[in-house]
Amino acid sequence: MIKRSILIVAGLFIVIASANAKDLGTFGRTYPIAEKDALTEIEERARQVNWEKVLDKRKLENFQGPPDKATLPRAQRGQVRQVDMTYTAEIDVPDGKGGILYPKGYTFNPLDFITYPKTIIVINGNDKDQVSWFKDSEYSQLMDVTLMITEGAFGVITKKVNRTVFYATTKIINRFQLAAVPSIIKQKGQYMEVTEVVPTLSRKVKK
Repeated sequence: MIKRSILIVAGLFIVIASANAKDLGTFGRTYPIAEKDALTEIEERARQVNWEKVLDKRKLENFQGPPDKATLPRAQRGQVRQVDMTYTAEIDVPDGKGGILYPKGYTFNPLDFITYPKTIIVINGNDKDQVSWFKDSEYSQLMDVTLMITEGAFGVITKKVNRTVFYATTKIINRFQLAAVPSIIKQKGQYMEVTEVVPTLSRKVKK
């Protein structure tokens, strides 16, 4: 079980977690990796923090994202592709007993070991059509959807979509091989499937 958790964090979820958490710092104690998937763990802990006390409310409202965010073009046509999530460890992963569980350079596909139940949506928060597309889609009503933006003010977009948003950094964009937005990301077997969508308005987007 410990091996599986390390693979999950190293191979997939820590990419999302580190890209968004590093700009806010570390609060409180840290804990060993549990069996629960890493992104769910981060979301639960984030809800326990009184962010209004931690961050200046006005700065949070106008926060434009981390310096390593990237701009993506608007999707011009719908297309679907499979992304291989095979990952090479960038550091030695300790086994907790003074040895090395997985050495630097060890290669594996985390999706061989786990199932990622959530859907990730990536949009440009400064594009009104893309924001409206998300709000009009069925995804906006689902709790198992994580919304990420390439551009836009954190507070403004959060209010518009009525949910917390995360920033898609260069590392995340490269990891999922994103080329345009809106993009819908979900697991399909041993791959992550990326679907680029032309943001057509005034219709519900079916899951």
